[in-house]
Amino acid sequence: MARKVMISCAVTGSADTPGRNPAVPVTPEQIASSCLDAAKAGAAIVHIHVRDPKTTKPSMDKALYRETVERIREKNSDVIINLTTGPGARFYHDDKDPSKPSADSVLCGPAERVQHVMELRPEICSLDMGSLNMGDRVFVNTPTHLKAMALSIKDAGVTPELEVFETGHLLLAKKFLEDGLVKGPGLFQICLGIAWGQPATPEAMTYMRNLLPPGCTWFAFGISLWQFPMVAQAVLLGGHPRVGMEDNIYLEKGKLAPSNAALVEKAGKIIQILGDEIATPADARKMLGIGANH
Repeated sequence: MARKVMISCAVTGSADTPGRNPAVPVTPEQIASSCLDAAKAGAAIVHIHVRDPKTTKPSMDKALYRETVERIREKNSDVIINLTTGPGARFYHDDKDPSKPSADSVLCGPAERVQHVMELRPEICSLDMGSLNMGDRVFVNTPTHLKAMALSIKDAGVTPELEVFETGHLLLAKKFLEDGLVKGPGLFQICLGIAWGQPATPEAMTYMRNLLPPGCTWFAFGISLWQFPMVAQAVLLGGHPRVGMEDNIYLEKGKLAPSNAALVEKAGKIIQILGDEIATPADARKMLGIGANH
């Protein structure tokens, strides 16, 4: 029997990608427009970072988040909005004094990392469940800070998407669920292929899936050339895929993606080829146990 499968689209992220693919959205207008097109193509959820329109670099500016969300809601009150809380956790050592962060580091307290979520109350926001050597930097998410963020998110009535890049993150997320810091049964995002986390392989996804708490809903993605193989893998294992230019800027080998919508359409075709159906935002709300609260 066909299963309804949700597609999440992460439209821009914070990596240095706009210079590599001009279709990566940067301004609030471009990000909102890309979210709307992704929704038309079949995405039930859009995952949003914002960027400084002048530099294209990642931003935490609440005004940019507000403008982006308002632009989406003007045209589409249906698609589920998922705002990131990842920025503010970027650590590089200072070369002269390794006990200090370098000028490239962006380190903020828990309240600052969730302030836009507190104000805008999206239905979902991400919560990265641990630290990681992410490329050459450390992505810093200490349990103390995560606990404070989880409690603020819970107080705001927002559903946290528990992003897990390796096994320890998943185990900490389960502890948060057991302790009531996060409302059960939990929404997970298995993040694969990021250096230096869990690899984007069928074995790694299966291993992570097998550790999830019973009854939870889970998504998964692979970055770069692993994006679409991991879409198929997630569907086959009973999960839901995430695609988008945050994770991958190519539609196929050597061909840059012309839009986020094109990546969503390709994911939708994979879902249908495997005999399942694409979930609408209304389907997704039922599956996730969330109500429209915008």
